[in-house]
Formats: sequence, C-alpha cells, structure tokens
Amino acid sequence: QVQLVESGGGLAQPGGSLTLTCAASGFTFDMYQMGWARQFPGKVLEWVSGISHDGRETWYLTSVKARFTISRDNSQNIVRLHLNDLKPEDAAIYHCAKGSRWSYREVDAWGQGTQIAFSS
Repeated sequence: QVQLVESGGGLAQPGGSLTLTCAASGFTFDMYQMGWARQFPGKVLEWVSGISHDGRETWYLTSVKARFTISRDNSQNIVRLHLNDLKPEDAAIYHCAKGSRWSYREVDAWGQGTQIAFSS
C-alpha cells in the first residue's frame, strides 16, 4: 500500500532553516506529481509546493516562493522541502501528498505530517 513518511520537522528559530523529507513507498514514484501542504490549528490546509514527476516543474505558494525549495530524488523515492528564512507564520504541520500524474493537488494519499514549531 502507499506510504508517505515525513521527517525533519522540529523547533525552529526565526531566520533559520529546515529540510523536510518525505519517503515514499508502495507505488511507482517517478510517475506521479508530489506536493507539500501545511495544516494550521483549526485544520486549515494550505498548499505550499508541488513538483512534477520528473522534477522539471515546480510550483510554490507566493509567500514562500523565495524561501522554500522543493526537490525529488526518484532513485530513492524521496521528495524534500528545504525551508530557508523561517518565519513564525510557517509554524504548522507539514504533510507530504501523492498527487496524480497531472496534478500534485489531485491527492490520493497523505503522510502523517511533521511539525514545525517556534520556541517562545
């Protein structure tokens, strides 16, 4: 069965960096678009980024475009999200998503998520 396992979240500092990793299994990884979405308290979900099956095309939420970078390694079935210049408003649970062949937003599987929080 499809499994998506995220890692890399944790306590962040404003201006800091983190790299989130999603390890995928149970499907032919290099055939599908992948995405990252974040969930805020109250269950509000916001799409952050997406990547085409071959990594040649990427998409970003406007507010993160200059700070986040999505990438994938089809040889290891991994998709990463590198977050730079973190801001308190980036605090959320970040979920990896398996999209369709045509859109990262046509999701048929989600990971459990990895949380980013800021120390007070």
